[in-house]
Order: sequence, then structure tokens, then C-alpha cells
Amino acid sequence: MKIGVVAGADGGTQSMKDLVAWGQKMEAKGIDNLWMANIFSYDAISALTVIGAATSKIQLGTAVTPTYPRHPTAIAQQALTAAAASDNRFILGIGLSHKIVIEDMLGFSYDKPARHMREYLEVLMPGVRGEAINFDGDQYKVHGVKFEVPGAKDVPVVIAGLGPVMLKLAGSLADGTSTWMVGPKTMEQHIIASVSAAAKEAGKGDPTVVGGFPIVLTNKPDETKAKIDETLVIYGQLPSYRAMLDREGVDGPSGVAIVGGENVLRSELERLRDMGVTHFSAAISTDEPGAYDRTVDFLADFK
Repeated sequence: MKIGVVAGADGGTQSMKDLVAWGQKMEAKGIDNLWMANIFSYDAISALTVIGAATSKIQLGTAVTPTYPRHPTAIAQQALTAAAASDNRFILGIGLSHKIVIEDMLGFSYDKPARHMREYLEVLMPGVRGEAINFDGDQYKVHGVKFEVPGAKDVPVVIAGLGPVMLKLAGSLADGTSTWMVGPKTMEQHIIASVSAAAKEAGKGDPTVVGGFPIVLTNKPDETKAKIDETLVIYGQLPSYRAMLDREGVDGPSGVAIVGGENVLRSELERLRDMGVTHFSAAISTDEPGAYDRTVDFLADFK
């Protein structure tokens, strides 16, 4: 299981220069992956392209970029550019986002989101493989588009899939899934089981499973969990994440957070690794002095 850290979920409080320095620091510490959320600050693909040009071995990925605001050919071109800038260390994570953002804020129809994602992948996947795109659907009609980006190879694509239909798309059309607010029971019995079955049915190998979790190494677990519930309260309210928390049987975000001492963190990470999570994405959610660096150091040593 590769170990990564995520930035950007707080809306982006670092300057671009500091963000690049953070990426270089994580690489120097031995962290395997940098993930970046795409909300209302930096464009994650662009920021990771810059970080990719300033690093040499750490993998980079979006967690995740919404599909509706960008045509799939545009995001394919961006992804190939990021791959070229990073010597093919880039993973494209995409997702539907949420009705409150896509329909209420941006004015797109959020009707039939699964159909949207299916058509999106039918255009995107050949695009990131450097193949000619020819597709006629209800939402997208693309013909004769083919990108040639020197140095860029096939870009892996994972989608934010939580429901059965989306997980089937993640396993059959994409390379796997990227999750958030999913507890270990739900991860094993629902996410991994569903996406793996879809990949097998499609004649593909084991899928990529990115598990995003709040995590903090601390000797103040109760205080830290209360802070996580306060800071991440919106994720307990958005319907798709609420469904995952309900399936796990927990009240809020702290119910799926990994919080405590080294033995607690090690046990939970080993559990996720053994069930088939391929990439752990750490959202280090804390304002406790020293806790961020302490957690990063622990994660870098976990293998």
C-alpha cells in the first residue's frame, strides 16, 4: 500500500511557492503520493503539474477534479500535460462533485449523474491513452480528436465512486476508485468488493483503490475527534458521504477517522492494506502543535 498525503481540502491556505516546497518536503521524507483536492482555490491539475516539474519521484494525483465544469477532452489534455511535466507520475482522479455545487452553484443539470460519468469516461479514457476519440452520446459527441503530448504515456484514471453504479464504472471503464468518508467495514464489504468484481467482469486486473481518511497521531484522541467533527462537518451532511457514514454505522466524520497513538494508527493502516486498499491518502486534520509533522513522519516510516 502506497502512503500519501492530501492538500487543498481546507480551500488552499498556502502560497504556490509554499505548496511546491511542501511537495518537495514530502518527497524528501519518503512519502509515496501527493493528492490534491480541487475545491475553490488552486486548480489541482495545474498545481500538481508545477509540483511535478519541481520533484523527481513522488507520485501526484487529484482527489478529485469535478467533471461537469470541464469537457472530457480538456481534462484529458490537462492530464497528459501533467504527466509529461512529471515523467508520468500523475494519476487523474475525477468525480461528479455534488448537486449543491454543480446544479445550485454552477447551473449545470445534475440529472442522471451516472450516465454523465459513463459518457465522460467513454471520451476521456481513449484521450488519456493517446488514442483517437470517436464517440456519440447524449451529452458528448466527439470525433477525430487525438492528443500527442511528447513524453506523456497512458494516464491512470480513478473516479470517486461510492454507489454501486459508479463503482461498476470505476472497475470496468476506469482504473479504479478514490474514496472519502468511507469506514473500514464499508471499504472492504462494499467499495473493494464492488469495484474488484466489476474489474474482473471486464477482464481487467486488480483495480486501484485510493482510501482517503482523516488521520492524526496524538495522545489527545477525544479532543482531536471533536475538532475533526467540527472542521469536517459538511462531509457528514452531503448525501453521498452521509450514506457511507450511515452504512458504517457512525455519526460523523470522526467515526471513520484514524486517531490515537502509534499502535492505533499502525493497526488501522495494516487493516486497510490487508483488505486491498492500494493507496492510503492521509488528510491530517489537526491544529495541535507538532501533530502534522509527527503524523507525516509516522506515515513515512510505515511500510
